[in-house]
Amino acid sequence: MKQIEKEKVVSALHEKFSRARTVLLTDFRGLNMSAMSELRSQLRGASIEYRVVKNSLMARAADGTDMSLLKEHFIGPCGVALSYEDSVTPAKILVKFSETNSALEVKVGIVDGQVVDLAGIKKLSKLPSREVLLAQLLSVMNAPATGLVTVLTGAMRNFMGVIEAIKQQKEEPESDK
Repeated sequence: MKQIEKEKVVSALHEKFSRARTVLLTDFRGLNMSAMSELRSQLRGASIEYRVVKNSLMARAADGTDMSLLKEHFIGPCGVALSYEDSVTPAKILVKFSETNSALEVKVGIVDGQVVDLAGIKKLSKLPSREVLLAQLLSVMNAPATGLVTVLTGAMRNFMGVIEAIKQQKEEPESDK
């Protein structure tokens, strides 16, 4: 690779590291091409970018970003999963894929500016997706309003029941006569 090409790769990668919300490092030694293609396809389907870059270029691109905290992990072949929106989905996909393909090893990552080890990534992968969490939050926020409506309609229903009972009580003596 020529020097100009290397500089382009480093600047593009630096920009991606700066924008990424989640960056996970993997060791893909031993993955065959079909497994690598399957992994890339799964990640691409979730809007996650997966790059394989020389460690020296990755180290230069990491300068000035949160990725600089992971420089000591740039050993051996490294694949980098970059997510710009969701923090949970890349962890879910990589952990699940590594369980079925032992050749893929998830090393370490950066999630929202914090270094996360393999145990943390596995915990993160067990969280519900963003959509599920938002639905749960909406349900919790909606519960008080639903409860208020139920209470108010219950009072009206009980009042109508009392009026109906009084009406029936007044009609009964007339029918007994």
